[in-house]
Amino acid sequence: MKSDKQKIQACKHKIRAISDTMYVLGGKWKMHILVALYFGTKRYSDLLEDVEGISGKMLSRELKEMETNLLVKRTVMDTRPVTVTYELTEYCEKLVPVISNLADWGTAHRAEIRKRSNT
Repeated sequence: MKSDKQKIQACKHKIRAISDTMYVLGGKWKMHILVALYFGTKRYSDLLEDVEGISGKMLSRELKEMETNLLVKRTVMDTRPVTVTYELTEYCEKLVPVISNLADWGTAHRAEIRKRSNT
């Protein structure tokens, strides 16, 4: 059985890990972009269309941060005009179950709230 001190340390470790995760995934748009890329490689203009409400400047900023954090791979193709595509990295694929669980919970939560508001 864990001592109180061990429990406190384990708790702090979990909080720190979640804080790190939320730092990388936090903000209004990152999860939206990840979900859009989950459905396949996309060009910048495709992402602008898929992620409703995001500005071009914000999309650029978010994609750069996500590339820095190894979530997104940016590929520049030698075409005329130049084509740039974005896709999830192999490293980011580890987040897919987390994203799926969040989506499932969100769907169930919405249904629960609707059910309770109708009674």
